[in-house]
Amino acid sequence: MIDERAFREWLEANGQSPATAASRLSNARRVEARLGDLALALSERGKDDVMAQFQYSAEDERRRRPNPSPVPIEGELRTGLASLRSSIDLYARFLEARAEGAGTPAHPASGTRFSRAGIEAAMDASDRRDDAGGRGAFASFQEPSRYWVRSTRPRSPRIYPSKAIAGFLLGRGSDKLNGGWSASSNAAARLHAAGYVIVDQSDVPLPLPDEYPHLMRGADRARLVALNYFIEPAREAGQASVQIRAGDLHDLAGLKQNWANVCQALEGEKFQQMAQVPAPRAEGPQRSTTTTYTFDLPARPDVPTPEPTMPDAEPPAPSPDPVNLILYGPPGTGKTYSTAAEAVRLCGEEPPEDRAELMEVYQRLLKAGRIEFVTFHQSMSYEDFVEGRQPMTGGEGDAEGAADDASGGFRLVTVAGLFRRIAKRALSSRARAPAAEAVRLEGRRIFKMSIGNSRLPEDAPLFDEAIAGGYAVLGFKDIDWSDERFSSREAILEECRKHDPDPTRLSARSGDVQAPHYFRNLVREGDVLIVTRGNKLFRAIGIVAGPYRFAPRPEGDYGHRRDVRWLWVDAEGVPADEIHAHGFTQSTLYQVAESDLNLPALERYMNSQPVEGEAGAPEPFVLVIDEINRANISKVFGELITLLEPDKRLGRPNALTVRLPYSQDEFGVPSNLHVLGTMNTADRSIALLDTALRRRFAFREMMPDPSMLEGVAPESGIDLPRLLTLLNDRIEYLYDRDHQIGHAYFTGCETRADVDEVMRHKVIPLLAEYFFEDWSKIAAVLGDLEDHEGPIEGGFLRRAVLSPPPGLDGGEAGLRFRWTVRRPAEGFAYDRLLAP
Repeated sequence: MIDERAFREWLEANGQSPATAASRLSNARRVEARLGDLALALSERGKDDVMAQFQYSAEDERRRRPNPSPVPIEGELRTGLASLRSSIDLYARFLEARAEGAGTPAHPASGTRFSRAGIEAAMDASDRRDDAGGRGAFASFQEPSRYWVRSTRPRSPRIYPSKAIAGFLLGRGSDKLNGGWSASSNAAARLHAAGYVIVDQSDVPLPLPDEYPHLMRGADRARLVALNYFIEPAREAGQASVQIRAGDLHDLAGLKQNWANVCQALEGEKFQQMAQVPAPRAEGPQRSTTTTYTFDLPARPDVPTPEPTMPDAEPPAPSPDPVNLILYGPPGTGKTYSTAAEAVRLCGEEPPEDRAELMEVYQRLLKAGRIEFVTFHQSMSYEDFVEGRQPMTGGEGDAEGAADDASGGFRLVTVAGLFRRIAKRALSSRARAPAAEAVRLEGRRIFKMSIGNSRLPEDAPLFDEAIAGGYAVLGFKDIDWSDERFSSREAILEECRKHDPDPTRLSARSGDVQAPHYFRNLVREGDVLIVTRGNKLFRAIGIVAGPYRFAPRPEGDYGHRRDVRWLWVDAEGVPADEIHAHGFTQSTLYQVAESDLNLPALERYMNSQPVEGEAGAPEPFVLVIDEINRANISKVFGELITLLEPDKRLGRPNALTVRLPYSQDEFGVPSNLHVLGTMNTADRSIALLDTALRRRFAFREMMPDPSMLEGVAPESGIDLPRLLTLLNDRIEYLYDRDHQIGHAYFTGCETRADVDEVMRHKVIPLLAEYFFEDWSKIAAVLGDLEDHEGPIEGGFLRRAVLSPPPGLDGGEAGLRFRWTVRRPAEGFAYDRLLAP
């Protein structure tokens, strides 16, 4: 398959403009779609032979000879074929330059680091070091509980730790490489992409998790596994033929209920070209698990393979360890205030010292979806936080996954909660595209588009085919709109009426007319396409890379195409409100108003899945939970209490997943999601923080800091640092240290009146809550308590002696006092409180 990113970079480095490079890449994809692997065709047949299929002379044009190539051409045939020949020539030169410059031959069986030969050589190196009694380059790698890789050749042992093998090939130590396959740059994912089988320590193949769209599946996966584990080992053993049973290959490849796809892969020309074998002989039932294919193995010259070498370039930085952190302390110590700087830091950016600049960065990350903020409360539930079921009316019914048990016009739909949504964002983000390559929305129009009907099983393959083929596909009438006369809506309307049994029903605004007009004429190269799944989800984002072309399908329908460079794909879909304020409408294709879109979030999605994930570590995401101890933690977190542990995260040595109760999806917490909480130690409305969760978080204490008040309200004449110190010393003496008063209560004060307001409306009511209206203790804290039983005229409080009701003498009833706060007009006197 074409290495699109490398080819594009090579074209631009050799003087091609970005637009021209995109066109050349699109042409190469079109050729490969018809010829099979283009690198293989050029290697086996030679450039001249491949390009001969696309020759078309002026004489051919004069005689109106048909297209000699297998690639359909829209517009002028001679010009179109010349463009394809130029792109083939450039791709051949690119392969030659890469082979000479990097020592990487173009043949798919040749010795790139993660070719079969390279991986087997790494396994041989591991065996040699074991035989010699030392691990050498493998010394820093521990044996995992999961993610082993099965060798394709007979040897002992037959399985190897995937992290150690990938680390040897990449020249990285165990601390610089993730072992699992939650990201395409991880060890198991790289070996999986090379067609190797990832197994557990008992040599049982691991199933492919649905939440990892970057893992190869379907026919491409079946072809590579068949080549690695059946064809090549038999050829190396000198066998004249080899048999492959469809069910065996299906299970080995880790596919799910995809027998027909396996059979099609083995029967197709693409596999025959890849494996250099003739068409197979099939025995048994047609296209079933027991269908057995016999491949004859003609001799072919082996391509020499160099020993794997250490890379010259510095490898991408691994993702940082996941952080679970709670900032805790008394009220008013700046915990929530500090989360902004901490969240920005965890997102990989340096927090500015200026508060306004910091909040600007924080809001940008919040808008882009990198940070989420939530405040816990007593009513917070698992259904709010992880996932739950919500009723939906028939009129809202374009969300996927609705339950069948509907009644009274309602149906229940599984809705992802806040945590699951940000976890999915983190999981689908492979890395951040380098700034020089990042795609910007400025100057681009944005269109919503549907590819097939996601509710119809027969339309399901359309989306996968479009993504794999690098194009968008439109249905409606199978009319070729390539002719220049269809550049107007009126001409399209006129032609549609010719093909409609009831032409009077059509108008310029009919879907049969409007969708082709938008697709052919209004959507321009460079525009953004957002592909939806129903109205409530979106599942792909791409940049239009070519003009309209007509590519009729044998079964008919969906013959209209535009080449698209897909930037982000999640086949399951993401809620539309991640990027759209109101949700999409049902029209097949229309321009979306920028005012309805969250442009920073959309741009982040577009740049979060660079090619091969080689742009660096996955983007970090942060969930901020304010007042985390105010909710019933066990109820809200459920199974997340276990999954949050750093070593249980996806891609970590002891990664765990659970099956969620409502959706029945396998779910794990990605390593690039950090959780930051705040906890008020004075809040006794809920029991102490769940012990299980406490063990999984680091705790950073934030206590009152009187020094923060130096220079605050100097004209007030009040020594605020001493005021806060004395108040807290007395609170700690009478109650405990967790109920002190934070410096943040006073940081906004500018005058003495401001200090009085804080004392009257915040500090004194807080003390009344702490001491359960025991005003003698409140007076003691404020310095107003005296050691006699008469009236008191304090700086903050007054005490009057109450007379007993008639019939009760003072001795029998005891002394009773009335405490009152001084009136605002009188102000507070701080001398007694601040006295030495």
